[in-house]
Amino acid sequence: MTAKRTVAQLLSDYASILDELRDRKIIRSSNNPLSDYAELLFCNAYGWTREGNSASGHDATDASGVRYQIKARRITPHNRSRQLSAIRNLDKGPFDVLAGLLVDQTFQVMRAALIPASIIRGESDHVVHTNSWKFLLRDDVWKMDGVLDVTVKVRNAATQLNTLG
Repeated sequence: MTAKRTVAQLLSDYASILDELRDRKIIRSSNNPLSDYAELLFCNAYGWTREGNSASGHDATDASGVRYQIKARRITPHNRSRQLSAIRNLDKGPFDVLAGLLVDQTFQVMRAALIPASIIRGESDHVVHTNSWKFLLRDDVWKMDGVLDVTVKVRNAATQLNTLG
């Protein structure tokens, strides 16, 4: 039970969990593990090649050279926002498709989509303060022409990954 643990113990547990996820090659950075997890799920589901951590504007590429920006959002009872993290240089065309993922508070796949960059450009708002664009992965996105619902395929990739010990 976590209620009996001190804050220091909980943070230490969290650090140990991140180390174990890194050892298992689930995550590869020290950032929020959701980003790395989403990249891994999409790449495993589609056979994409993950870019290095320093790649600018896209996270993965498929065999035909299509560039994918992968974004995810964890929906919790405390924060139901669908706003993805900042999208940089959208006006410069750094990716061809945005792979978007929503997970619940326990990191279970809720919905996933492949969204053409043209839709992202048309549906995003520029944020002057951060010189980035914000995009909300609302339910109506899945109804837009050109958007592919890939929930089942990404959920299957998560199931396969979660069977590993």
